[in-house]
Amino acid sequence: MRKVFPINDNWYYKPQFSSKDLLCEAEECKASFEKIELPHTNKELPYNYFSDKDFRFVSCYKKWLCLPKECKGQLVFLDFEGVMNYAQVYVNGTLAGSHKGGYTGFSLNISDEVHWDKENEIAVVVDSTERPDTPPFGGQIDYLTFGGIYREVQLRFADPAHIESVFVKTEDILSDKKRMCAEVSLQNIKDAGYTLEVCLMDGAEVLAQKQAAIDENANLAAVELSGLECIALWTLEDPKLYDVVCTLKKNGEANDEVRERVGFRQARFESSGFFLNGQKIKLRGLNRHQSFPYVGYAMPRRVQEKDADILKCDLGLNVVRTSHYPQSRHFLNRCDEIGLLVFEEIPGWQHIGDEEWKEQAVQDVREMILRDRNHPAVILWGVRINESQDDHDFYVKTNETARMLDPTRQTGGVRYLTNSDFLEDVYTMNDFVHDNGYGKYLQKVIKDYKTYDNIQEIDGETTALRDPRMVTGLDRDVPYLVTEYCGHMYPSKRFDQEERSVEMALRHARIQNASYGDEHISGAIGWCAFDYNTHADFGSGDKICYHGVMDAYRIPKFAAYVYASQVNPEEKIVLEPATYWTRGDRSTGGVIPLTIFTNCDEVHVYCGESLLGVYYPNRELYPSLPHPPVVVDRMEGGWGSKWTDAEFVGYWKGEPVVRRTYQADPVPTFFEIHADSKTLVSDGDTWDATRVVFSVTDQSHQEMPFFQEPAVIQVSGAGQLIGPSVVSSVCGKVVFWVKTIGQKGTMQIEITTPRLKAPVCQTIEVK
Repeated sequence: MRKVFPINDNWYYKPQFSSKDLLCEAEECKASFEKIELPHTNKELPYNYFSDKDFRFVSCYKKWLCLPKECKGQLVFLDFEGVMNYAQVYVNGTLAGSHKGGYTGFSLNISDEVHWDKENEIAVVVDSTERPDTPPFGGQIDYLTFGGIYREVQLRFADPAHIESVFVKTEDILSDKKRMCAEVSLQNIKDAGYTLEVCLMDGAEVLAQKQAAIDENANLAAVELSGLECIALWTLEDPKLYDVVCTLKKNGEANDEVRERVGFRQARFESSGFFLNGQKIKLRGLNRHQSFPYVGYAMPRRVQEKDADILKCDLGLNVVRTSHYPQSRHFLNRCDEIGLLVFEEIPGWQHIGDEEWKEQAVQDVREMILRDRNHPAVILWGVRINESQDDHDFYVKTNETARMLDPTRQTGGVRYLTNSDFLEDVYTMNDFVHDNGYGKYLQKVIKDYKTYDNIQEIDGETTALRDPRMVTGLDRDVPYLVTEYCGHMYPSKRFDQEERSVEMALRHARIQNASYGDEHISGAIGWCAFDYNTHADFGSGDKICYHGVMDAYRIPKFAAYVYASQVNPEEKIVLEPATYWTRGDRSTGGVIPLTIFTNCDEVHVYCGESLLGVYYPNRELYPSLPHPPVVVDRMEGGWGSKWTDAEFVGYWKGEPVVRRTYQADPVPTFFEIHADSKTLVSDGDTWDATRVVFSVTDQSHQEMPFFQEPAVIQVSGAGQLIGPSVVSSVCGKVVFWVKTIGQKGTMQIEITTPRLKAPVCQTIEVK
């Protein structure tokens, strides 16, 4: 039977590789290398203002280990989940294999290179430069790729005759008696006597079971389970998951076993919209980059899962696009668990390289689908290079590869071109037409003004999304999904002047309204969820793209509440006025017009003790949104020369359910610290981490948008800080991550600021 051992601790790392490093003995290496744990970034970076060449170098990782004697006679595999960007793996000085591409995993059979009677040396030479032979490189890229062994590694033992992979197809989903078929790829079935047993399980309960004989020299076996009457569907509200256990037996004895988690669901894009289990659903989502401050891509399971929770639970999304590459299995697993749909795509950004480059892109399609095709959350494969030009033969091949490996899912190809060569099943389009009239202004003051996304003379002030037929150039309706909007068109920092932050939010609201209003648009996925680091050619000059509805620390901007407010009030009540409540921040003075993002039925607005008005969701401006924002365009009674406190009371079903108070004269009052997780694990597969938020708020617990005083962070005990220990507040918040260090006990966190008489503390248990 197979055995799997995580090997993420006790690695040694050297940032500058020399061929001599492959020859040096263990003790010499350990003295000159840095001891690290995986996941690992090849270089910790500042938050902003750094050179994007800082992480582009060749480094070396080494580990020494002894193999368990009980596994002798089995094959030995090294499984890497992600190494950015080109990896060469040496075992005891011999090159065991290599892999191009940093976003999919790879496995190497190292059976011929290992020793069973003494210690083995694993060396990984990691090229993190932007290699022109590997997607997404060769042109400009609007994101950083960072470097290192940034995902987990495991050692796997298996008998020579073993299961290579399992693909579970669920069928007849909408019938009373559902079916599933497990397609199992096999290795080294040299003789007769093998059988394959497939069990469908709900926890410990066996729901169905079947065994089939395997032909001699077979490399593929399929076992079907039918008449499944008790199966619950995987839905957004109740994402029911089951286990499929495939056991390879020889003469009745278990030889190998693979367990896959699956959900029974039907996902289809039609010309009339998107349907999940036969029910039409409007997709509402955001794009996600997998990067984090300081450590780039190198975050463990808990942090990856938290991102999925933020998207689904905090922002109220039902879909996420993994821009622009396959992302962590932990993130996808969590999407399966909470019912967050996923559009997953291959690496790339605008550039298509030579034939070698294209072959690697096709390989990326293969590796992505083979890894992720059992995830019920994944509903669409992105098999086109994001925003690239047409390339017919290339995209015929990517589509053919996807359909061969997974005939159960449709393909999409993200473009910004109109009248584009349509080879996929779904026309996926980045539509940046909406500019609220700013394009008209620029055309008056800039000669030959134009944008790269060709707006076809459409009025971006009055048009939020183009008609699908105008985009496709076809005389028929086809499945159509908007995959980006806003973003680079109107970024906003969390600390920007109020009018800019509000306008960013309103653009998201207008486009979502347009999406909901067109039955032929399956939905719209905005750019983007979180701010992210980027190259010097993009962003705000400080190596950050401030395109997110949340900042890089996952703290919301006003635009975040456009999405959060669309949830059913039965699940969560949302009321967020898009204002700092300061008289002098807008060019017109005051706060009118005031937009309130809410799913309440009505909002009562008070100034001081006076009720200034009762306001309702504005269906005139936003007729199609499930929950239009409330727009306050007048406040009878005025304030004269005196600025007063304000109170917003949200009503639902005739009852007050939420209350927000804003101070006319805010002062720092509450100094609070909160960790996403109060308990971490030190003896898991790898190190653990959690986010910590320190907040300075006013008398009403409201954020203070211009509070920028420094804070000193001290972490002691069974953990350490990720990033610098002295930071400035942003809008009254200091946000950071802490990590375990292989010790059990308690982690103590202390925050001090010039205004604090005593530190604010947080304790985290490490088990």
